[in-house]
Amino acid sequence: MGVLDGKRIAIVATDGVEEVELTAPRQAVVDAGATAEIVSPAGGAIQSMNSDIAPSATYPVDRVAAEVSADDFDAVILPGGTVNADRLRTDADVLNLVKGAFAANKPVGVICHGPWTLVEADLVKGRTLTSFPSLRTDIRNAGGTVVDEQVVVDRGLVSSRDPGDLDAFCEAIVKEFAGA
Repeated sequence: MGVLDGKRIAIVATDGVEEVELTAPRQAVVDAGATAEIVSPAGGAIQSMNSDIAPSATYPVDRVAAEVSADDFDAVILPGGTVNADRLRTDADVLNLVKGAFAANKPVGVICHGPWTLVEADLVKGRTLTSFPSLRTDIRNAGGTVVDEQVVVDRGLVSSRDPGDLDAFCEAIVKEFAGA
C-alpha cells in the first residue's frame, strides 16, 4: 500500500509545460499510490517542452478545467514551463480550480514558473515560497516572501525553483499530500 492510496491529484498544465516538471511529480505521486490526472484549459493533448524551447512528447488531457472543481481532487500540482505558466495564469477556470484548492486547504505543489498562476489568483500574500528567479519580483509584489531554497513548505504549499530541485520537490509533495 502506498501513502497516497485513494488520493486524486490534479496536474494542471497546458502546451509549453516543462516535460520533466510534469512527468517526475506525476510519477512520484503515482508510485505512492495516487491517481494523477492532467487538467488543462482545453481537451486533446498538450505539447511538452525541454528547456522551454525544444518540443518533446505530447500528453493526453484527462480533464478540462471548466469541467472540474477542487472538490474533485485531494491536491494540485502546477508544473512550470514559461509558456505553460503564462497561459494558465490567464485562464479563469484554472484560476477557479486553484483558488478552490486553497480555500479548501488542499495541498498545492508548484515548481519553477508555476507560481505565476498563484500570483494571478492572489494566493501568495503572506506566504513564503521559492520559484524560478525571474518570478521573484512578481511574488514579492503580490505580498509573498521569496527565499532561494531547494524546496519550501508553507501551510500546504510546496514550492521549488527548477528541474534541479525535482528530487526534493517530489519527496516533499508526497509527504505533504499524504498528510492532507
